[in-house]
Amino acid sequence: MRWDAQALSPSRERVPGSGAGTAPGPAPVVDALLPLSGLVRSISTPEFSGVTFHEVTAKSVLNKVAAGSQMPFEWTVNPYRGCSHACVYCFARKTHTYLDFDSGRDFDSQVVVKINAAEVLRKELAKPSWQHHPVALGTNTDPYQRAEGRYSLMPGIIRALADSGTPFSILTKGTLLSRDIPLLKHAATMVPVDLGISLAMTNQDLAELMEPGTPSPKARLKLIARLRDAGLGCGVMAMPILPWLTDSDEALDSLFSELAAAGTTGVTAGALYLKPGTREWYMEWLAHNHPELVGRYRRLYGKGSYAPKEYRTWLAGRVNHFKAKYGFAGTHGFSHRNARPRTTEPAHDAAHPAGATEAGQETLF
Repeated sequence: MRWDAQALSPSRERVPGSGAGTAPGPAPVVDALLPLSGLVRSISTPEFSGVTFHEVTAKSVLNKVAAGSQMPFEWTVNPYRGCSHACVYCFARKTHTYLDFDSGRDFDSQVVVKINAAEVLRKELAKPSWQHHPVALGTNTDPYQRAEGRYSLMPGIIRALADSGTPFSILTKGTLLSRDIPLLKHAATMVPVDLGISLAMTNQDLAELMEPGTPSPKARLKLIARLRDAGLGCGVMAMPILPWLTDSDEALDSLFSELAAAGTTGVTAGALYLKPGTREWYMEWLAHNHPELVGRYRRLYGKGSYAPKEYRTWLAGRVNHFKAKYGFAGTHGFSHRNARPRTTEPAHDAAHPAGATEAGQETLF
């Protein structure tokens, strides 16, 4: 079965460019593009061609989520801003404009690195006022993007959280997480640890176009298996499911069968969310790679960020079908909800009201 509607017929119309800048070429050390707070230096190296790292010293890295937010977490840590994974659909693109970068090419190539993140976090967690609330990582940009191979911030962050008795969750596409499996196993003996892998497609050719900086779907499936072999739970965030690109029965069957084979403990899935900043970049990519779908997307999303209820209801039915087929019915998906003190039982997915599990990502089931 496929979602379709007569009103959503193919179109060849194209959209204008987003105006995003081009990535800078490699250089030993470059001048900063803007006066970033706490900037130490900006550097580009041959092994990270096309990416500039802006190294900053942060005054604080423990972030309180705004009151009234629908996020399933209250506190976050983001050691990086910007992400070389370069996913065209990334919901966090708009946040780069707060630094006077653009939400297109700059988001992919201008990466801010909080080089003192672990040290600052340890001090913040030692304050008497800290109440050991669960902390979520991977809520904005990926903590295991390629930059982590250079800066190795996560081991210190994990140790600081575990040593302070703070539960935490990590969502990533980065297979560099495997480096920290022994550390995560140890942390899990001290505090609740919830691990999730972001994987929403198994088509390698499509992944290379849409997620050009990420490890392949096969590599992420192997990471899931490694985590499970190590005795660690691993849920999957299968977001976003893309209308007419990854929502067919064939694509969903492939995804859920591969996730089951890898030992995934649960799956959370939902449709593409096109907030401003992401919408322009995604539609430009679509016009270049699938111009026949541009009109369909314009009609499906209109001027809003969410697909209409009719599409989301249809998609929920198809996903629930494949969850049941591959043994995921009744399991917990990943949404940063399960890293809770052991005195608290994690809520079942069905009990959670519809809302965003990631900044701007709506969970349907």
